[in-house]
Amino acid sequence: MVSKTEEARVAVLENQVDNGGGGAWEYLCLVRKLKLRRSDKVLKHGLSILNDPGKRSSLGPEEWTLYEQVAIAAMDCQCLDVAKDCIKVLQKRFPGSKRVGKLEAMILEAKGSWAEAEKAYSSLLEDNPLDQVILKRTATMEKAQGNLSGAVELLNKYLEIYMADQDAWRELGEIYVSLQMYKQAAFCYEELILSQPTNPLYHLAYADVLYTLGGLENVQSAKKYYASATDLTGGKNTRALFGICLCTHAIGQLTKGRNKEDKDSSELQSLAATALEKDYKRIAPAKLSSLTSTLKSLNLSS
Repeated sequence: MVSKTEEARVAVLENQVDNGGGGAWEYLCLVRKLKLRRSDKVLKHGLSILNDPGKRSSLGPEEWTLYEQVAIAAMDCQCLDVAKDCIKVLQKRFPGSKRVGKLEAMILEAKGSWAEAEKAYSSLLEDNPLDQVILKRTATMEKAQGNLSGAVELLNKYLEIYMADQDAWRELGEIYVSLQMYKQAAFCYEELILSQPTNPLYHLAYADVLYTLGGLENVQSAKKYYASATDLTGGKNTRALFGICLCTHAIGQLTKGRNKEDKDSSELQSLAATALEKDYKRIAPAKLSSLTSTLKSLNLSS
């Protein structure tokens, strides 16, 4: 996870480079190091270096790393001619390289040549069956073709080997949600919370799944995770605040007045409603009346 300090550094460098203040190489290195997706910026500023013989030669061996970085960014931006040119340079410099072979397979994938891409990936996996990047790309390719069940199968196999890959767990969870397989999705988000308990997005996604599953126990748990997401964001997450209100209403409906909420729970729902009204007054005053009527219909107005 990228820290706030790193985010700030990226923002400063990006603004500096965009406004002609220099530092393009430092920016590209930082984006690569943090594994950020800034494809349009990488393409623009990477080409500005590669197209300048003096700047390019000053990089030394890092020149080839930049060619690879720009090739991937170009594919992401569907600038396939640029990607092909970068890959040709790397093929000439590193003939027979498996790393370059991955780029060749990726450009086939970017073109939608699924059969050829699959054949290329399979060939690379014969030499290294546990190649992490290729295993993930094969799952991504299944998803791109609309074969979600195939993507689920490949991601599950991948996670048997690389159990600590948070991106894969998140991707699998999102696919399960799209397939309405909420129990399986819940398991994915539980894994993510265990690996990164301070990430509010994982708490929020898990709460959404629990609320969707329904039932008193699940809704009560969802409320707790909406509350933790609210706490982790300093009360700034509107979705989590709404989640608390909806869970409170649902619990009331499910218990039908048999069980009274404890004092802390009553205070929580009141604080959530108050925070929402405060945010709407500040950010969207025109919609405040709609919020107020919604909260009243849930018997939750502050």
